[in-house]
Amino acid sequence: MLILKKYSDVELGTQVQLSDSCHVAVVLGDVSSLHTLAINLVMEVLMNNEQKPRMMTRQELAAVIKMLRISRSWSQEQLADISGLSVRTVQRVERAEPSSFDTRRAIATAFGCEDIDLLNKPFFIPNAEQIAAETKKFEQEYITLDVAPLTTGKQLAQLVENNMMDLSTSTFEMGRPADEEFASLIDWHRDYRDVAECYSESQKFEVYDALQAHIDELRRLGVSLRYAERKLMLKLGGPDGEANPMPAKALYVVAFPLGKEPEQFAVPRSTGIKI
Repeated sequence: MLILKKYSDVELGTQVQLSDSCHVAVVLGDVSSLHTLAINLVMEVLMNNEQKPRMMTRQELAAVIKMLRISRSWSQEQLADISGLSVRTVQRVERAEPSSFDTRRAIATAFGCEDIDLLNKPFFIPNAEQIAAETKKFEQEYITLDVAPLTTGKQLAQLVENNMMDLSTSTFEMGRPADEEFASLIDWHRDYRDVAECYSESQKFEVYDALQAHIDELRRLGVSLRYAERKLMLKLGGPDGEANPMPAKALYVVAFPLGKEPEQFAVPRSTGIKI
């Protein structure tokens, strides 16, 4: 697992807005092992001239296809439908059973590969030292956060009160109704954060109910919300400006397909946030 620092440096620019969404790299399962797998098998890494290219083994091919499918939040049934293959064929490939040239071509096409024969070609597979170097680079550049369910309006309101900023985003194409509902939820909780101190305890129940209505509607539309909190050290000012770091807390509100929520996700350790 990654070792997380108590505070992570975040450089803030002066020309951007906090409301802009931050890209969240979703990582499922054990972060270190999944990332190592990605580095070991994804096709674009580390072209070593000292090594001869080779075809991926069936086990490596199965791992790559499963990783790409999960990263898109697709079920095996969805991959089968998009690729034009049967579900049993997809299952056999992911079990590392033999697959045909045309099957691998159909899967590459489903994933949007420009070269539809990508999975039929040899690759330069990185060695253990290269994998270790890329893993170290990942751990230096990214931090993993444990996520928890966000299910009530009161819960969200209290999280907003305890964090000075948020980075809210969706990890998949939700469709117009869900996009609008999620945008309304974000607007609501950001507006509330700006004036929360003006609300009495009894008045807050109106806020809880309004946020709850949005959360319930998102769930009806197949969207599940997860959140994480992160301690930051903010450096205010332009890129050349000098400023003392200021401790702060940020709230991540992330939308996932209902029933396909991860336990963790990864975000950059240092990034520019518009404020």
